[in-house]
Amino acid sequence: MSNLSRAELPASLEDLFGLTGRVAVVTGGASGIGLGIAQVLADAGATVVLADRDHAEAARQVDILSAAGHDAHAVALDVTDEVSVVAACAEVESLGMPWLLVNNAALQDREPLLAATASEWDRIHAVNARGAFLMTRESARAMVAAGRGGRIVNIASNALRGGLIKGLVSYASSKGAMAAMSLATAYELAEHSITVNTILPGAVITPGAINAKGPLSA
Repeated sequence: MSNLSRAELPASLEDLFGLTGRVAVVTGGASGIGLGIAQVLADAGATVVLADRDHAEAARQVDILSAAGHDAHAVALDVTDEVSVVAACAEVESLGMPWLLVNNAALQDREPLLAATASEWDRIHAVNARGAFLMTRESARAMVAAGRGGRIVNIASNALRGGLIKGLVSYASSKGAMAAMSLATAYELAEHSITVNTILPGAVITPGAINAKGPLSA
């Protein structure tokens, strides 16, 4: 147990883990979990980049963050499009070399196994796994070039630990691919002082979860 008195406790997130001068990129940052992460990072002093295919909503959220005194920016990003990923990462570098990447953009649409289609499998994996790979590759290149280390955080799912409902075959497998990618990239990037970690959130009521297609029964 800590012996710190209340007066000695950090007064803010910035005091607890200051990120002033650090550029933090959050994919899918315009809403849901991504927006919540971006808000916390902004409170910690980071220059936050909301990278999202819904650029208009990302820009609206940036206006709100900026009005609160934060350094925030919106970047258009389609993680399924390699050209878009490369362009978005180049735009981020014009704001400052990225130090933190949060791979949060995801689809959770559900399809029962016996009715599942290869096209839906491919669509889910294109966002959740391939998109995270592309963003990791481009961001890691920039981090290595900057020589200041960095952090990569992959938002997977508690579905990998059994928090399942019907219809998550494509979703869970894509998040499993992300978790495996975390291990491999952590090994390769350790020599550059870049850490890679995976978070397994449970059920969160977000616009993406509410609007996801497919069965909801356990």
